[in-house]
Amino acid sequence: MFDSDSVSLEMSAVVDKFQEQMKKVRTGRAHPDMLAGVRAEVYGQMTPLNQIANITVSGGSMLLVTPYDVANIAKIASAIRADQSLGLNPTDDGRVIRVPIPQLTEERRKEIVKTASTKVEEAKIALRKIRDDARKDIKNTKEFTEDDRKSSEKEIDEMIKKFNAEIERLFSEKEADIMKI
Repeated sequence: MFDSDSVSLEMSAVVDKFQEQMKKVRTGRAHPDMLAGVRAEVYGQMTPLNQIANITVSGGSMLLVTPYDVANIAKIASAIRADQSLGLNPTDDGRVIRVPIPQLTEERRKEIVKTASTKVEEAKIALRKIRDDARKDIKNTKEFTEDDRKSSEKEIDEMIKKFNAEIERLFSEKEADIMKI
């Protein structure tokens, strides 16, 4: 019979990845996950920021980045500054990097929502690819009767509706959060 659990797990992984991507999207408030995609070159290799520094929030509109090794402070600050999608301008005092989070303009908020909506489409495309692969597997399995194929395809369609709805819900919540002043 058709293994709906494996397809469901794959689709669930797509939703989880989408949820992680949405955490990185700016909303106007400071959040340590904003810097999750930033990588700095230290010790000869590109390293995620959370592996070379402690990131905390101060006062709701400021991130404090405390490097584990203060020798890397300039490299970390320049890596944050270099990430154009964040649009942040960090300053350091030799021990701690302060990253003020500027208030978002209405235009910038709309731009962020538009960028986030591309992630929605990417997630939906990934779900459709999983669905198409599952349908091919069903079609190529000789033991299935026509009724088995139809019911399995119907089950896949129900799954994709459920996971698409979850992606839409997550995006709607994020969009409301971004547009909230």
